[in-house]
Amino acid sequence: MIVWLNGALGAGKTAVARELVELLPKSTFFDPGLVAHGLRMILPRERLADVPCYQDLPAWRRLVVETAAALHGEVGGTLVAPVTLLRQEYRDEIFGGLAARRIPVRHVLLDADETILRARIARRGERSEDDGADAAARAGCLEHLPEYRRALPWLRADAHTVDTSSLTPRQTAERVAEAIRAGAGACDIVQTPEPTAETVAAGVLLFDEEDRVLLVDPTYKPGWEFPGGVVEPGEPPARAGVREVAEELGLRLDTGLRLLVIDWEPPSPPGYGGLRLLFDGGLLTTAAARDLLLPGAELRGWRFVTEDEAAGLLPPVRMDRLRWALRARERGTTLNLEAGTPVGA
Repeated sequence: MIVWLNGALGAGKTAVARELVELLPKSTFFDPGLVAHGLRMILPRERLADVPCYQDLPAWRRLVVETAAALHGEVGGTLVAPVTLLRQEYRDEIFGGLAARRIPVRHVLLDADETILRARIARRGERSEDDGADAAARAGCLEHLPEYRRALPWLRADAHTVDTSSLTPRQTAERVAEAIRAGAGACDIVQTPEPTAETVAAGVLLFDEEDRVLLVDPTYKPGWEFPGGVVEPGEPPARAGVREVAEELGLRLDTGLRLLVIDWEPPSPPGYGGLRLLFDGGLLTTAAARDLLLPGAELRGWRFVTEDEAAGLLPPVRMDRLRWALRARERGTTLNLEAGTPVGA
């Protein structure tokens, strides 16, 4: 498994991680920051200048998963990873990728009163000879605190929190080790196998009385999505959509769904692409919506949205698909798309 130690920059995660490695049998220290260091050495300066933070690089997020999987396969046991991760969509992408590789994650938040955090950051590097570098690091940690405060609600809901305000790194590591042994911090994310070839996926659009469309928020990948999933071998696509809606939301739909769009998604490494179908699932009444059931390991929320609101939630490729599906629904037709664009229309 991986013990992911999260917290504010300068919170002492690395010191705790090194202590924790001594307390957990067969554990190995894994620093995802080294992946960032490697990318800074490899990527063109122009690309690095495009992003405010190395975590915004898709390559970093992918390589963290692949490096962790390779290291885990090499040494086994437990990897202890101290890294600040404040964007929930990045958590979904990384933890979902690890779950897909059958590597369980224990998410632990090392939290402290902000006054104490500021004092700890101020003491960083007091015995270092490079005052300039340490001053810049301390300034960066302090500038990061507002973002940490904004992320605290979802972090505390997702991770097992250890209050480190009055603890030394060793005492904190002992608390974390005790919690890990008791099963705390487990992230029960759906384990969707990584595709090895093109796939066929079926999504279902459900509408409320105001003609808004239902979107769901997966725990295992970034961004919002339509209810649905990958069609299993030998399974009719419409029936797959009905099955996925039942599994994800607890709704029983008729199998006679009308196809709105079929979209060919081109391969975009590391993804393989494939066919994406959207079906019209019809009206979901307010009363029925109250009975929606969300599997915690797969979905964390749902909401009805207008087309304009969906544009702020869906990745561009899914938004293009939705726009054309809504047009097809209005016209009572089915549209054939390639990469989100109608063919022969």
